[in-house]
This record gives sequence, C-alpha cells and structure tokens, in this order.
Amino acid sequence: MTPAARTPFSRTPFSLYPELDTTALTAFVTALESGDVTGLAPARAAEIAEVRSVAVFTRGKVTGADGDLLDAALWRHTGTQPRPAIIMPSPWTSLGWLPYAVQASLFAARGYNVLAYSARGFGGSEGQVDVAGPLDVADGSRALEHLVERSSGPVTKIGFLGDSYGSGIGQLVAAHDTRVDAVVALSTWGDLGEAFYENSTRHIAAVRALLDAAAKARLSPQTQSVFDNVLANRDVQGTLRWAETRSPFSHIKELNRRQVPVFFSHAWHETLFPPNQTLKMFNELTGPKRLAVSIGDHSGPEMTGMLGLPNRIWTDAHRWLDHHLRDIDNGIGAEGQVLGEVMWSKTLEPRPTWPSLTERLERLHLTDDGELGDEPQAGWTSTVLCGMDTPATVADAVVRSGYAEIAGRPKIYRTQDIDRTVAAVWTADPAGETTRLRGIPRLRVTYRAANPGSTFVAYLLDTAPDGTAHIITHAPYTDLDSPPDSLISADIELQATAYDVPRGNRLMLVIDARDPFYGDANHPRATLDFTSPEATPSYLDLPLG
Repeated sequence: MTPAARTPFSRTPFSLYPELDTTALTAFVTALESGDVTGLAPARAAEIAEVRSVAVFTRGKVTGADGDLLDAALWRHTGTQPRPAIIMPSPWTSLGWLPYAVQASLFAARGYNVLAYSARGFGGSEGQVDVAGPLDVADGSRALEHLVERSSGPVTKIGFLGDSYGSGIGQLVAAHDTRVDAVVALSTWGDLGEAFYENSTRHIAAVRALLDAAAKARLSPQTQSVFDNVLANRDVQGTLRWAETRSPFSHIKELNRRQVPVFFSHAWHETLFPPNQTLKMFNELTGPKRLAVSIGDHSGPEMTGMLGLPNRIWTDAHRWLDHHLRDIDNGIGAEGQVLGEVMWSKTLEPRPTWPSLTERLERLHLTDDGELGDEPQAGWTSTVLCGMDTPATVADAVVRSGYAEIAGRPKIYRTQDIDRTVAAVWTADPAGETTRLRGIPRLRVTYRAANPGSTFVAYLLDTAPDGTAHIITHAPYTDLDSPPDSLISADIELQATAYDVPRGNRLMLVIDARDPFYGDANHPRATLDFTSPEATPSYLDLPLG
C-alpha cells in the first residue's frame, strides 16, 4: 500500500522508493546465497534457480577512490567464454545496491556478468556522499575494473545501468571512461544546476526530499554545505559551479565523440528532476538514444520492475543493452527515439524524434477578461498578492503523489476555490474536439514588481465543466535583477507533456506567487501586476500533436 501523503517540508526520514518491499528483496538475496527458496513466490523462486544454474552470486567490497571500500554484489559466470558486463551504481537510498537485486539476477541469467554497488556514503559503503562528483566517477571506473578482473573469460562490452542517483553516475563514468559502451539512465538528470534552480527558482522541496532520503547517509561537508545553501538562498553561483561538474550535460562532447548509446526514462510530472533539463541533454546527444516518458513521478514508472513484476521500462532497458552490448537485432533501434505515455489514458505513442511530437503551435493570448483568446489585447492589469498559497500547487507530496497518478488517481484541483485576489486566472473556450498537447508549452508574460526580487508559478490545468481540474504542466520563474517597479518580461518553457484535453473541457492558466515546492523571492504582501504591452503581448504557445 502507498504510505500516507507527506508534505514537502516534512523532516521525517523517508524513502524515494516508498513502494519498495525491502523485506522481500532481502529474502531474495538470502536465497541467492543459500539456494533455499522457502517462502518465496514461485516466480522469484524460479528466478533464483535459473540464475544459480548459470552464475555464482557473492557479496564483497570494491576498493574505490581514496581506498574507500564500497559494498557490492557480484553475479559472475564461471565459464571462459567471452561475455558482456553491466555495472549498476546504487540509487539515492540507504538500501544501497539492494533495489537492483532482482534485475541484476535477470541480467545474469541472460548471460551478463553483473556488479551492483552502493555509492560512497550510502548503505554499507565507506566514504562520504559526493553527489556524482569526481570521487563517484572514479568509483565507477574502479567498480568496472573489479568486475573485469573477476570475470573468468574475456569481457566483450560494458554497460552502466542506474536508477536515479546511479543513473547520473553512470552517464558521468561513460563520459570519462572509454571502456563504457552503453548506458541506461532511469529517472535521471542532465543538468543538475537547472534541476536545483529552474528559471532561477530554488527547488527547495526537492532538496529537502533528497536530504530526508539521505538521513542515514554520510554527506561530505561540501555536499551538506551546498544543500544548506540552496535552502538558505546563499551562494547561488557556488552551487551552480558545484553542479556543473556533476551534470552529464557538461560532458556531452565526450559522449558524442564516442557515440555512446544512451537510454533514458523519465516521468512527465517529475518533482525531483524536471523533465526539460533531461530533454536538453537528450536532444544534444548525437549517438544512438532512446527516451521513455511516463505517467508518475521520480522512479515510480520503474518501480514494479525492481519488485520483479512485469515492467515495460525495464524490458526496454534489457533490450537496449542486449542490442548494444550483445549485438542482438531485437528491433529496438528501429522503434523511434521517443516513447511517450499519454496522461491519463496510458496510451503509448512512439515517435522517431523528440521534435516530431509537436506538429504545430497554437497561440492563445492572455486578455483582460480572464480569457485565453485568439487576438492580443493590451492595456489590462491583473494583480496577484504575494505570500499567499492557493489550491494551485505542483502536487501534494514529492515523489509519492506520483504513485496515485500511476494508479489512475491524479490530484483533483477545485478551480472554484482559487482566490482571484492571490492568483491570476485565464480560461480558454471549451475544446470543440480532443486537444492533443505534445511537447513543451511556452509562456510569455509581462509583469511589474514593486520590490526587487519576484517569483511566480504558472500552472496549466485541464478543467472539466464542473470546475474540477487536473494539472497538465507547470513551471516557476524568479527574477532577482530588475529594479523595483520595472516591467519584467518572462519568457519561459513549461515542463514537457503529452496530454489529451477532452472535448468540452477548458484549458486554464493559473499564475500565483507562492508554492511550497519552490523558494520564494517575493516580499510578503507585495503585489505582482501582470499585463500585456502592445509591443510584447502576453501569450501561451501550445504544442499540438
């Protein structure tokens, strides 16, 4: 069962993997070692028998950078025939490599030598959490060497596979170590600085969630300082420099030079690592690449696979590595670069490239009567009072709200409860036919802030005739440089989406000045006056497929 919703600001330790059955995974690993499958489900018992018939499972230690010992598990074939290998750096969890136990076994049963290890500072590994920094990159190469040295026969090709934290480490190791031939990066990031400061807005709920999930980890002083600085709104430039080194996007030339094949998975409504920063990375890759974008939130779409249940993302991860490490012609290379799951119908749509999702743009203008219209209109003002929250929010909880979305229970927004004195609202005409939003909506809006420093959050909602709504996408925006009482022009991308607005429903754009997911640069009780100058009209561009 999904745990009770948790507010973004809770300081109680929690997991980024709330549905992970730790007891079942521990029992699985115990059976791997002993061969005793008593009490396991038949499917898990069969997997244990299969992998033990072809490979030897052992726990051990990898000597990482600076001599730190990293907790690890090895699935090793004893024959001398050449075979590929997979290294799996752990997610951001005190469980270390344990979440990979079932999938690593499935890879081993298919002929791979596999090493899963706990990233430094997590689980049973020594060292301190470096957040995919140079020590983690060095650890990945050491893990690779550890696996190669213990393989009975020649290692043909090598892949890195990681979920969440491990996915970022895997990309960075591949950029620095020429021995890596392919990557699978699940629920990942491309630009960590953009993930922490989207449109200059601090993702404070995401950073707090990362700190909560690392409550049992050993953070390095630098890591603790960076996280504290984001929460306290200090040393933004120092944080961005720290994040640049840890961003795969900063090392994309190395990946492109070697044409490293990379498979990404992501969630449309991701609350930790917003999808656009990963899309930026994806679109700049020139080698073989594939992106699966799904309903849910961070690591949710992959979760059933970690539990050993059927999961299309893990199935494609296997196919990706089979194709690029074992040279199996399984058709995945011809299926297109993008597979999108439409909210909330769960329809799967393959596309040859990311740009092909969007066939045309439709521009709706913000008007003085609260409508999204076809023609620009100048001279109006809509005032938003700062310091007040509204029912328009990103989600009820970081990560965990995504499990309700996957189950077909997305958050219901009651638009009639949105106070128009603390939010600006524009509504389109009812859709005459299904509106297929595919891609990245863009918002241009002009506003006046009486004080230096201002923040707003824009939400695009699908509103039913009874006034209830679901969120389609959103984005925050912060301005820190404009002088008081000046006009500020914000031209921003909302997060990418694949969403069908039913016939008869209305698109609603809501802009307010506060959301608990983000840092707020506004002065309490200040106002933001939104308008639409004749020279630069305010509008919303909708990507239609």
